[in-house]
Order: sequence, then C-alpha cells, then structure tokens
Amino acid sequence: MTADFRHFYQKSWAERTAIVAENAHLSSTEAALFKKYYLPQHHEIIENYLTDYPLPMGVAVNFVIDEQPRIVPMVTEEPSVIAAASNGAKIIKRAGGFKTALNQREMIGQIVLEHLQDPEQTADLIKAHAPGLLKVADEAHPSLKKRGGGARQLRVRQLGQGYLSIDLFVDVQAAMGANMLNTMLEAVAKSIGVLTKTNALMSILSNFATASLVTATCELPVSLLQAGRYAGDLVAQKIASASTVAQIDPYRAATHNKGIMNGIDAVAIATGNDWRAIESGAHAYAAKDGQYRGMSTWTTDGRILSGTLTMPLPVGVVGGSIKINELAQLNQRLLGVTTAGDLAKTMAAVGLAQNLAALRALVTTGIQQGHMHLQLKSLALAAGATPSELPIILQRLEQAPQQDLATTQQLIAAYRQTKDEN
Repeated sequence: MTADFRHFYQKSWAERTAIVAENAHLSSTEAALFKKYYLPQHHEIIENYLTDYPLPMGVAVNFVIDEQPRIVPMVTEEPSVIAAASNGAKIIKRAGGFKTALNQREMIGQIVLEHLQDPEQTADLIKAHAPGLLKVADEAHPSLKKRGGGARQLRVRQLGQGYLSIDLFVDVQAAMGANMLNTMLEAVAKSIGVLTKTNALMSILSNFATASLVTATCELPVSLLQAGRYAGDLVAQKIASASTVAQIDPYRAATHNKGIMNGIDAVAIATGNDWRAIESGAHAYAAKDGQYRGMSTWTTDGRILSGTLTMPLPVGVVGGSIKINELAQLNQRLLGVTTAGDLAKTMAAVGLAQNLAALRALVTTGIQQGHMHLQLKSLALAAGATPSELPIILQRLEQAPQQDLATTQQLIAAYRQTKDEN
C-alpha cells in the first residue's frame, strides 16, 4: 500500500520520517540515519525537512590575497579539490600572492513587459520617469538606503518581438540581496504598470550579475612551475597554450571552467552562499560574446606567467540561511572576511589557484596521477579499510589489475588474514 502524502508539509518531523520510511521500505538501520543527522533548526530552511546531508569540510592553505594571508574553508565531496587549491596557492604565494579588484558590486533585477505595440515609445516613457522609479524602489526597502545601499540606476532594453526589459541596479551591501531586490522590483513594476497601463509579465532578479564582477590576477616567474623533468618555461608555455584552447573550443572551455568552479562552489557552500546562482552567472558570463569560453586566461613572455580571472560573484555575508547556519558563520571567521566584497575577492583567487594547479598537472604528469590516488583512498575506505590499513591497501590496490569495490574488499580480507596468521 502506498503511504499517504496528503498535507505532508503540515506533519511533524516524526510523522514525515515514518511515512517516508514506510513508503521506501527502509530497514530500521536505514531509517535511523534520519535521526543521526537531524538538526531541529533546519526545519526553517527548507520544506518537508527530514535530515541533513553531510559533506566533508576542510581548509585550503597557502593563500595570500592582497598581501593578506587567508585560511579558506571548502565543502566538497570531490577528492583533490582542496589539495589542488592549496598547491596552486603555494606556487603563487612564492611569487607574492594574488591581487584582486572588485570592479562593482550591484545586483540586477528585471521587470519584463510583453505584447508592446510600440516598445521604443514605452522605453522612452520609462526612461523619462527613471528618477521617480528609483525613488519607488528605495521606498520599498528603506533600511537598505539607510545602510548606504539602494537603487542606483534603471536601464531599459528592447528584447525584440514586443518584449521590453527594465533592469534595476541595486547596491545590496553585505547581502547577496535576492529577496530585497525582488521586493523592490515588485514595487517598481506596479508603478510602471500605472505609467504604461501594462501589467508586467514578471519581476525577478537576474543571476547574470554583470554588475558584480571580480578580478583576480597573479604573476609568477616560470622557474616556479618546474614539474619533475618539465622545465618551468616549457610548463608556462603549455599552460598558456591550454588557456588558448579554452578560448577557442567550448568543449575544452566547459571542463576548464568546471575546474575553476570546483574551488569557488566549495567556498560558496562553506559560507552559506547560493552556489547555483553563482554557477549560472559564471557560465552565462563565459558566453557573453556569443561563444562559450574559458573564464581565466594565462599568458607568458618566457620569463613570467600571468593569470587573470574575471567573473561575476554576487555573494553575501549576511541574509538568507547564513544567520541560521552556525558553520557558515564559523567559516567566515576562519576566512577573516567581514564584507561581501572581501569574500568575492577570496573566491576569485581560489578559482584562479584551482585553475593553475589543474592546468599544470594536465600539461605535465597528467591530471589522473594525483586525482586517482585520492579516488583509490576513498574506494579503500568505502570497502572497509581502517586508517592504519590504508597505506598497505593503497599500495596493493595501485598494483591490482582491477580497481573496484570487490577487488578492494578481497585485498583487505587477504591482508587481515595474513596479519592474523602472523
């Protein structure tokens, strides 16, 4: 019989978990996991809450950003991400660290009008009333203006086919700002409706945050890039070539950018930020000129390798679930950041460090060597190896013809049998 999910959201936590366990035919051991990771305060964050889903949290080290040392908390389930970020930062630290610049920090929201007979005339009408509409926006969220933020400009774009987008730019201060921006947009949309006698199709923020761009750069002598038998100048040239490929081939660019986002997403999650919004905006920015490209660029003159990463990073240090999430607040302390701008700068530096480490490995020893060692470590632990057994099991697993769960379990059993016999 199928469990009854009617009014599920109104039921208590105990009732919800019991219904889910019954419907999925969970064992008592499986159902006990709901309780094991249960946090009462998280009822208020999402709907139909059952339990938390833990992800590993660690810290990347060696970061020096604008002459300021940073310990960078990262939440990720992927092996080698933290190691790569720390490794890239270590190389760049030896050359003086990262330089960053916050080009602007405003969020953009859209009010879209449809079925316009004369979009140009409507656009002119809205532009003529822009000062009053900005005032309406500020009045919808007066506390923001008191803190030094508020509505900054109104832009009108003709999208074609009778559609018009009125873009509201808002300084959201320390927050990511989605909720306050949406409140302001709805107020402005009502005024525009009166002005144009047209109801808005929608009013919503845009995750294409082109007014929240951050740049991270680094310059390092090519001698720091030497990797085994690969001379530093050759490594630098190959990194620059790999960067060029990411600019001309979207297939390579997608993987290039995924590596950058490995680090940035991990910091976003650790600090309670909306990593999905950041991903969306980053990839849209990568295609801003009509072709999807790598977000970072690397060039060399034979002596110096120069790296640059510019991307939108609309992050916050207050608001949303951050105030509820104790670990997000703790991680801000670990980072030593107090402003959204400083957090964005740190995240851009992490993305560039991640990219350097990935490209250096890719054009020299190959990405798999270090990555697969960590993957095998995860496999050994999943198969039941204890920490004290790991060195021997990993050594035997690397030499095994097959590297799967069954093989690993056999290796562990054989090792334990031999150990018992001795």
